Amino acid sequence: MVSNIPANITAPLLAFDVTSGGAFETENRLILFGHGLDTGTLAEGGIALCNTIQDARLLVGAGSMLEGMFQRTRVNAPAQEIWIGRVAATGTAEVRTITIGSVPAAGGQAVLEIAGEQVSFSVAAGTSANAVATALAAAINAYFNPASKLSLPFTATAATNVVTITARHAGAYATGLDIYVPVLESSNLFKGILTFATTTPGAGVPSVAAVLASMNDDPFEMIVSAFGDGTNLGLFKTFLNEVSGRWSYAQQLYGHVFYPKTDTSSNLATSALTHDNWHLTMVPRFTSGGFAEPDYLWVAAYAGRIAPWSGGGANGDVSRNQTGLVVQGISPPRDRNYWMDYATREALLKNGVSTWSVSRDGAVTIDKVITHQQTTNGAPDTTFRDIQKVYQITYALKKFRADLAFEHSNKAIADDNPANLDAITTPSDIKATLYHSYRRMAGVLENSERALLDMRVVRDSDNADRVNITLLLDFTNPLDIFAGLARVYSQFS
Repeated sequence: MVSNIPANITAPLLAFDVTSGGAFETENRLILFGHGLDTGTLAEGGIALCNTIQDARLLVGAGSMLEGMFQRTRVNAPAQEIWIGRVAATGTAEVRTITIGSVPAAGGQAVLEIAGEQVSFSVAAGTSANAVATALAAAINAYFNPASKLSLPFTATAATNVVTITARHAGAYATGLDIYVPVLESSNLFKGILTFATTTPGAGVPSVAAVLASMNDDPFEMIVSAFGDGTNLGLFKTFLNEVSGRWSYAQQLYGHVFYPKTDTSSNLATSALTHDNWHLTMVPRFTSGGFAEPDYLWVAAYAGRIAPWSGGGANGDVSRNQTGLVVQGISPPRDRNYWMDYATREALLKNGVSTWSVSRDGAVTIDKVITHQQTTNGAPDTTFRDIQKVYQITYALKKFRADLAFEHSNKAIADDNPANLDAITTPSDIKATLYHSYRRMAGVLENSERALLDMRVVRDSDNADRVNITLLLDFTNPLDIFAGLARVYSQFS
């Protein structure tokens, strides 16, 4: 231990210096990248800690993309530390029209589903189409779900039987916002009387660069981005690379990006294969099938669902199989033909795309979360394929570094220490620390005795102040597959 009491003092003294005995605690901070509104207090390009939906509304505005992303993350990870980063919107806001046709004379209940939220109001007998348009626009603007505390991603105006809705943010993302006339147990007045059109398609793709810069050297182990275009993925890969990025020896901050992509299954696989990088995870959706919630809510919910386990190194949660975890706050495609079957999931996973399933009761569940890694130096390699490995190694490296810092910081290095001086450490002492750290991570690492045999701690031949360490790590693995044989007999002999 390092003491602040000098060795050469003369005056009588009876004193104790106070220092920490060391208590490692892992971090697993999650940050959401999305758009906010000017009604919020968070500036474009800024980041902030966000604890509650009330915080989200104050920081980025009611009905904003980030408000929705925060809510979906929070319901899946109630105790997770969540930050938000406001990405500046760019381009053109999408504008659509909803034309009201002939309204049934008897009136009835009118329900329109927008981005998975149901706008509902009663229409009195004899109400005109223009009055229904006015009522629908008012309902969209006033919409607030007291359960989720969410507003809608559009604002609305009405004129002469037509409701005009405008996306709250500029950008091409809005082309994926779903509007649907649901089938009710009773009749839905809107069935067959609404005509939808897009008068101004959303255009423009933002850059996450300013938010990445705002992160400075603060650790964020989970980065959940609403934007998965090629340019922004390139920024993320540079940000996280092992040479000069967050996974490099110079930073040691780590982190991983989750992003959404909506396309055909073939195009999803093709896109993933072009990246071949273990710092990225795609949350896929299909262009058809009827997905109610937008993709940015899917990625927020999906990543949020695995966040509690991703930080669980001490108890082994980080190593668990994640299949079957129910993702809260999102619904399956309305068309069952777009529920992922086994063949689809197998094909996507073989090509770097994560997968989800739908349970019998219609809940979306985690199937398998993977990275885009396919090769190393051109040779097939699955070492960093499973998301568990990313967070296992994050935990292990942080724990090794913490134990080494506690045991060996502010010491001198020598080949041996015959007087057992506290100021001296040796390669053997360092190796002992590493070995005991390894053994204490039983939920993450296995085969510690073999690891000890392969462990090398030596002083550098050219720099006597330096110690070189070779540490082979054998990680536990998620139990993904049970492959049994049931042999059937008519009668045992």
